[in-house]
Amino acid sequence: MDASPVNTILLRTAGTNCDRELALAFEMAGSHVETVHINELMANPGRLADFQILGLPGGFSYGDDIASGRILANQMVHHLGDALQQWIADGKMILGICNGFQVLVKAGLLPGPMPQLSPGDTFPATLTDNTNGRFVDRWIRVLSTSAHCPWMGPGTCLDLPIAHGEGRFMVRDQSILDALRANDQVAFRYADAAGNVAAGSPENPNGSVDGIAGVCDVTGRVLGMMPHPERFISSYLHPTWTRQKPPPAPAGLELFKNAVDFIRRNMAVTV
Repeated sequence: MDASPVNTILLRTAGTNCDRELALAFEMAGSHVETVHINELMANPGRLADFQILGLPGGFSYGDDIASGRILANQMVHHLGDALQQWIADGKMILGICNGFQVLVKAGLLPGPMPQLSPGDTFPATLTDNTNGRFVDRWIRVLSTSAHCPWMGPGTCLDLPIAHGEGRFMVRDQSILDALRANDQVAFRYADAAGNVAAGSPENPNGSVDGIAGVCDVTGRVLGMMPHPERFISSYLHPTWTRQKPPPAPAGLELFKNAVDFIRRNMAVTV
């Protein structure tokens, strides 16, 4: 394969409102970024061939009518399903943040096919209303917990902001949670100030089962998470930067750098 730049495509539609922040994060990590409307991509799915990373930003796609992310997820399934399956088979990466995570789950791309499930069992988990019944907008702490997710190795604590009303990750039954653990698909868990997995509120802000803040597919390359790493790509975005000397390192930026470096190592691309 000829060397080429790392190219990221960001998918937007009506209601998307975090695409510029996500674009800046990938650009700071060394990727070329193009933002494309879903209608344009549905008309020409072949455009995906020019990219190695797909990003689904946060926001309120289609006003979250029906359910958060459902309409955009249906468009992706019915118009881009084959192209996205080929994308994953080709070793490329996908990141969905907040509403993007909701889209990936409701499109069946996360948790994705698992050896414990039959081929047609594509919706063993969902994201639903926070247990407190309210939109939550504040900073929290998460712990990275997957050894095979290239976006972020295990054992890293990150302070990140959240902003969602439907962020509670739920599974159909205990067997699905067991499968996620066995496959090392739990990428992030909510944590307390000491870095321990959060048992409940307020550290677990939405009541997610097992403290789950993000999951990946069995390849580790498709990642969805409720917290916003693109909102902590500079030390001066952290709420304690005026009181902490030196200011906190921008932990969110590391996630994007890891992805760009992974593509460079595995798909023969350069800056």
